[in-house]
Amino acid sequence: MALPVAKPVEKFSRRGVSIFLWLPTIADQVGLKPTRPELDGSTNLSAAIAGISGFTLENQSIETPDMGDDFDSSIPGSDKAEDSSLTFYEDKVTDLIEELLKKGAVGNVVILRKGDVPASKSMDVFPVRVGSQSPAFTTDNEAAKFETKFTITRRPAQGLPVPAVGAGTAAVAKKELAK
Repeated sequence: MALPVAKPVEKFSRRGVSIFLWLPTIADQVGLKPTRPELDGSTNLSAAIAGISGFTLENQSIETPDMGDDFDSSIPGSDKAEDSSLTFYEDKVTDLIEELLKKGAVGNVVILRKGDVPASKSMDVFPVRVGSQSPAFTTDNEAAKFETKFTITRRPAQGLPVPAVGAGTAAVAKKELAK
């Protein structure tokens, strides 16, 4: 019996597609599921992001060797989200991002991995606290940047459906930073 041929994957680049939002509060603290009005009221950080690190969840396996075999087996252990950071281009005119994400700020980084596609199960929510914010100094010929480091304060919610756009709601980019 022949195996069915898989449909080709429609590949894409995250640049210009994925959206990074700052959402200070979410009403559904249990499921971490933002509503459309909450997303519409968030701040879209995407256009100012120069670099991303972390925002992943990984399992810390537990080694389980035994005397019956010379293979070191393992089992799944606890999950951990590594500390994460966003590097931003510094704005010469405004301090909007620096004020939103100052040291100690608590909120949520919401990532729409495939863009604002309602019902797509591609929304991740990372509850965070800002650990530090540091300007990057260089003599190289490049734009001024600063890095904001986050600690993930509890289990993130991943693969959530993007809420539908309701009548009369604004686009997610409502408060998008000027390019």
